[in-house]
Amino acid sequence: MDTWNPITGCLYNCVYCWARNYAKKLAAMGIEPYKTHGFKPVFAEWRLKQKFPKGSFVFVSDMGEMWGDWVPNEWIIKVMNVLIAKPKTSYLFLTKNPTRYGEFLNMFTDNMALGATIETNRTNKLSGAPPYETRYNAMKNLNWKHKIIVIEPILDFDQEFVDWIKSINPELVYVGYDNYNNKLPEPPLYKTQSLIDELKQTIRVEARNLRKAWFET
Repeated sequence: MDTWNPITGCLYNCVYCWARNYAKKLAAMGIEPYKTHGFKPVFAEWRLKQKFPKGSFVFVSDMGEMWGDWVPNEWIIKVMNVLIAKPKTSYLFLTKNPTRYGEFLNMFTDNMALGATIETNRTNKLSGAPPYETRYNAMKNLNWKHKIIVIEPILDFDQEFVDWIKSINPELVYVGYDNYNNKLPEPPLYKTQSLIDELKQTIRVEARNLRKAWFET
């Protein structure tokens, strides 16, 4: 999978954010826009000219929250216009604010997968992103064929969470543990495996970074 970052940065300040830490490393290497702006939201407009190999699969803005409420419509429209002009490439969007997808449904095309990160159904203070239930409702009500749910880093959950994922009816679900030793309130491995097994009955599931919870080792 290729990555393309015309919009970078985020304001959610998630405790476990790998991208914010990686942006610091890129800044130290002198790479823009991180050298100048760090992880503040930026429109790297010069990247709109980047070319993609035909037939490739591109993760759009993996180093930022392209769909944050702070992102101007103008930025998103310019990015979407570039993607629409490249129909032989496939694209993945991933957000913690899927409600905003609804504002741009008329610009999505069949080669675009709309993803949302939903780590649990339980309330916590690990992120300033929209509540998990808000994300769930947005994805459940999203009228789009190609939906993806990312449960990573997985946090401890209730049975209701399994029902959430099923009712969203995604094409694909990714499940994975935190890979950065943040000691999050994560579920024991047997519980995660049960979740995966139940979802696999009706949904394609890809698991990565599976391990025992930090408190099990």
